[in-house]
Amino acid sequence: RHADLLFELISRRYEKRSTIITTNRPFADWSEVFPNAACVVSLVDRLMHRSEVISIEGDSYRFKEAAERSEAQREKRTSRSSGEKVPAA
Repeated sequence: RHADLLFELISRRYEKRSTIITTNRPFADWSEVFPNAACVVSLVDRLMHRSEVISIEGDSYRFKEAAERSEAQREKRTSRSSGEKVPAA
């Protein structure tokens, strides 16, 4: 159902407006993202026609933020267990 809704949205915007799609999965894996969807091939075909695919390597912004929060929490626990006083946030 979700693939059908996405296909309908892309079809309505096709050659009328720009559409930006972000994903961390290659198009080859979309049949896993949308299992049992008959329109996946058509959806990818419609998206790829007259498109520009930009591949960005590296960790995502959210992943980077989560790692920084995790490290800050780890440091906080370490300093508490060693008896140091942690300033209030």
